[in-house]
Amino acid sequence: MTVGIPEYRLPRNVLNAEIDHIRAAGVEIHCNRSLGRDVTLDSLLDDGYNAVVLAIGAHQSGRLRIEGEAKEGVVHGVSFLRDVALGSPPDLTGKRVGVVGGGNVAIDAVRTAWRLGASEVHVIYRRRREDMPAYEEEIHAAEQEGVIFHFLTNPTRVLGDGHVTGVECLRHTLGEFDRSGRRRPVPLSGSEFVIDLDVLIPAIGQTPDLAGLGEDAGISIRRDSTFDVDKALCTSRPGVFAAGDAVTGPATIVEAVAQGNAVARQVDHYLRTGQLEAIITIPGYEVVDQPFNLDDYADALPPAKAELSVEERRGGFREVELGLDERAAREECKRCLRCDLEWIEKMGLAFEPVAERRPVDVP
Repeated sequence: MTVGIPEYRLPRNVLNAEIDHIRAAGVEIHCNRSLGRDVTLDSLLDDGYNAVVLAIGAHQSGRLRIEGEAKEGVVHGVSFLRDVALGSPPDLTGKRVGVVGGGNVAIDAVRTAWRLGASEVHVIYRRRREDMPAYEEEIHAAEQEGVIFHFLTNPTRVLGDGHVTGVECLRHTLGEFDRSGRRRPVPLSGSEFVIDLDVLIPAIGQTPDLAGLGEDAGISIRRDSTFDVDKALCTSRPGVFAAGDAVTGPATIVEAVAQGNAVARQVDHYLRTGQLEAIITIPGYEVVDQPFNLDDYADALPPAKAELSVEERRGGFREVELGLDERAAREECKRCLRCDLEWIEKMGLAFEPVAERRPVDVP
């Protein structure tokens, strides 16, 4: 989160507070130590650790595989965002920047480039706007900030004599539906055009970086470079578990945290019993009565979000979404649809008083 999500979306004081909570819980964090350089799976297990969890994320950027990709001025999205987050941003003042891709990394990259002073910022995406996997609110914010979108467009060649001067693109139309449920982009012959650029940032997907594992780690890997795990999130090597983007592929922070919780339960069960079983822990639940009538809020609308103006965003990384005041937050809570009660009903569970809550292991 520190090196992959820009500060205007995730303020560092909030993130650092969360890390401090982890430390306070008794977790020892050893920084500046790398798998494959400072430790290996063998060394960890030999040093007395009974279980290892590989939660290495997906930090290897996908390649465009087009002519000229190795030119100076081509910087991959994950590397670009990492450099900015760690205090080494490139000088983009007055430069024309293009980003290839339609996911959150692509939008983060183009909005970050705009904040760093780029004179033009472009997004090149091979499908339609409605097909972009990035969050809708992020796409809308990018449009507010003046990003130029080129839809149904794919780069075919990076131009320039040693350094990027532009990218040649090919327009597309929509063909038949593919496995993702979206219509497949089909190139339009003779539709080539050039976008003049100084910097090109590919952001077309990520995979786990497995270089630190070594060739004889004894870990089964899927074709997409993610770890092959069983229902207990254990890899093919006993005592070695995996979770997060390294298992699911690039996903959300919420999904990664959920996998972290799940693998912690699995490791705990393994260390206590020596067994690898799918453990689902369902805590007891307390029904909280609402002090108001839910029906009174059936037609209530969410409040308008307070945000920095576009002018205030330029040249800085202040948080854009400013949150709600206390009164608005209280009213917003009253729109709750009580999905928790629906979940409990679907699980067929009985409500328990707080004093009687117990974890329940369900195979």
